[in-house]
Amino acid sequence: MPAVQVRLVAEGPESERLERLLGEAFEDEGYPVTREETVPYSEIWSVDTLVFDAESEEQAADLIRDALGTDAFTAPLTTSVLDLDANWVAMSEEIRHPVQAGRFYVHGSHDRHRRPPSGISIEIDAEMAFGTGHHATTWCCLMALDRLLKARRFERPLDLGTGTAVLAIAAARVLRVPVIATDIDPVAVRIAARNAHLNGVGAEVRCIVADGMKARLLDTEGPYDLVLANILARPLTKLAFPVAAQLARRSVVILSGLRTIERQLVLAAWASQGLRLAFEVERDGWLALVLETGDR
Repeated sequence: MPAVQVRLVAEGPESERLERLLGEAFEDEGYPVTREETVPYSEIWSVDTLVFDAESEEQAADLIRDALGTDAFTAPLTTSVLDLDANWVAMSEEIRHPVQAGRFYVHGSHDRHRRPPSGISIEIDAEMAFGTGHHATTWCCLMALDRLLKARRFERPLDLGTGTAVLAIAAARVLRVPVIATDIDPVAVRIAARNAHLNGVGAEVRCIVADGMKARLLDTEGPYDLVLANILARPLTKLAFPVAAQLARRSVVILSGLRTIERQLVLAAWASQGLRLAFEVERDGWLALVLETGDR
């Protein structure tokens, strides 16, 4: 599937501003926006937006210019055409280091030899699904999950927007109970199921295609006492009501994919459904919020 990568290069604070503006502008379209340092410790950053349906590189560049406004940025802009089916793994291999998050150690197949002797190693190769552990949101979720699973046990976990299934796998490896993992993208669901088998929890993690809570299986398998959702801020607010309707009396929800500036927006939506903040994990301007129902 061809796509156009539009890259802006800017210094630290300006790159953060560009990432935030583009993330907000293309949240509904689902265009991924990423920010990475071009050279370690240089404070020069690349902000990349992946435009899936542009007819040309110039049209993709115009989308970025329109989103930011002609006077909103001075950063150099470049474009390149990508074949995602062929190049996704190669692009993602640029980030090869394993990720440690509490007891969880997430690595690619090329780093099997580096697995620590203790803890829980999860093998996730970069593919066309989100969640290799490298992004701050996934790391925050894993840290929150690690802390949570040290405090209590859960019997009915649900992972919404599972991507590679890294969170579902982590929960299943610790709890050894059935976990339902959903994604709106059938490709991601196939990848998630394959990863679950690779990591020894194929029997526990059930991967299905679903848009939010809109699936008959989710109605029949509830109520849930643990819900994981690492997506984006506005979809998280829309999920508050349908998810709350399927929660058990004492339940916990881990929400991520939101920036620190979106904290109150998401908290307000879930507070309206009777959930309160238990704790949060922050990294690089991203948050995981851990909410609980209490006895209801």
